[in-house]
Amino acid sequence: MKLTGAEIICESLVKEGVEVIFGIQGGSILPLYDKLPQYPQLRHILVRHEQCAAHSADSYARATGKVGVCFATSGPGATNLVTGIANAYLDSSPVVAITGQVARPFIGKDAFQEIDITGITLPITKHNYLVTDASSLARTIKEAFYLGRTGRPGPILIDVPRDVFIEETEFHYPNKVNLAGYKPPLRGHPAQIKKAAQLINEARQPLIIAGRGIVVAGAYTELQHIAETAQIPVVTTLLGIGCFPESHTLSFGMIGMHGMAYANMAVTNADLIIAIGMRFDDRATTKVSGFAPKARVIHIDIDPAEIGKNVRADVPIVGDARIILQEIDKLVTPTQHPKWIRQLDEWRKEHPSIIIQDSEGLLPQFIVRKIYEVTKGEATIATGVGQNQMWAAQHYWYNKPNSFISSGGLGTMGFGLPAAIGAKLGCPETTVWCIDGDGSFQMTLHELATITQEKVAVKIAIINNGFLGMVRQWQELFYGKRYVATRLSGPDFVKVAEAYGIPGLRVKHKEEVVPAIEQAMAEPGPFLIDFIVEPEENVYPMVPPGATLAEVMEAPSKKTKALSDSIKSPVSNI
Repeated sequence: MKLTGAEIICESLVKEGVEVIFGIQGGSILPLYDKLPQYPQLRHILVRHEQCAAHSADSYARATGKVGVCFATSGPGATNLVTGIANAYLDSSPVVAITGQVARPFIGKDAFQEIDITGITLPITKHNYLVTDASSLARTIKEAFYLGRTGRPGPILIDVPRDVFIEETEFHYPNKVNLAGYKPPLRGHPAQIKKAAQLINEARQPLIIAGRGIVVAGAYTELQHIAETAQIPVVTTLLGIGCFPESHTLSFGMIGMHGMAYANMAVTNADLIIAIGMRFDDRATTKVSGFAPKARVIHIDIDPAEIGKNVRADVPIVGDARIILQEIDKLVTPTQHPKWIRQLDEWRKEHPSIIIQDSEGLLPQFIVRKIYEVTKGEATIATGVGQNQMWAAQHYWYNKPNSFISSGGLGTMGFGLPAAIGAKLGCPETTVWCIDGDGSFQMTLHELATITQEKVAVKIAIINNGFLGMVRQWQELFYGKRYVATRLSGPDFVKVAEAYGIPGLRVKHKEEVVPAIEQAMAEPGPFLIDFIVEPEENVYPMVPPGATLAEVMEAPSKKTKALSDSIKSPVSNI
């Protein structure tokens, strides 16, 4: 059967089970869009900026476990994808981006809207392709989806010249992929698994650090079972949030720069760290030389490049987290660590990192907590980046698996709104809240048009403090309160929402918070709430730059003894 290149792409996407595509039209990719009406199975979401197409595809992938797909044209369309592709790359999200390119005779001649997008994205894709022959399109798409979702997931870019979309060839979709040299390890080395189990059985103060790899592998049950069997406390990275129920007695919250003080203390005093699906990035470890100074380290990750990159592993295990945890669990002896867990509970009481202080003004922490209470913890939360992100991570309790979607590695402001769109379209029966700051929200607020046009029922909470809040916090604490280029004058967000056909409210007082959230939840479609909060409220705890996890700063108003004093003597002597 002979098909055009554009038809081959659409047929291939259908065979891969694609249901939603995010993108924007353009000259070079026009022949592909021209064929979309022939394929009603492929729902196209017209975003207002290509970066948001990539972000929505990224979030769709995270929420569903499928591969996200986005389209863009050549030149600026393709370059506008770059930030979103980089975001997906650093957060290990499977996205296939298909870009149009100028026709083959014009490549390399600086034609209108020509850009070397494969060269540009080489460092931020798991793999990319420039397809110069329609006969290789089907194989390329098959490989792209396989590469994107297997091993450590990541984005794949396929660049297609305009005339290749039009070229006709026979269509044969391959049944399988065989890529020489690409064999992601899954099972882990048996000897290393045995060593890991032995260390777990011998440990007196073990601690699991769970990262996004648990979510990617779907290893929720395995993680909980091994934690309960060996009575090991669990902390998470930012992107590991939602991989272990936060109401569980063994859950001790998030570690890192804005992690819980007691979680950071647990890392500092553990004698064994079991790190699963995390890469020991600087936001989690802070000063690496002072990270977990008393602990031996088991590091489980599917990407061998991450093992030993930042923190030396005593027992490295490369493979799929779910499979490896199943194997370790067979060798782990049921154990109790009452003194260790009791000590962590005492630290949690002495250093109540998520207490919400009394205030005359409206506090962001209070808003997030009330969203949690009204939604009963059943919502999926998509965030922007900055203070809003940290408050959402700290004060909403994530008991539902994979219910926190945020930009971790790249820290992309503007991620929240397109991410909420992607999550809601992927899981239409789930309540999705976008918690964003006024600075982050203004970077992509044009996607309110997408929400209206595509009837995406997301709920939006803007934490409006009139600042680029996280940068202002750093300026206050470390730059003598010199606020340079951080004050924001924003629009009336309620009027902006109404201009797009979305109802909204402005909230300034505590007693208005719950009724506003309830009204948003009662609305069948999208709803926006502009929360006017205390302008100079800071995110605590906070580890200062260059400090270790043991040197965490707590909220100044909290009358608790210094963290550094509480860790001088080993826990084993308590």
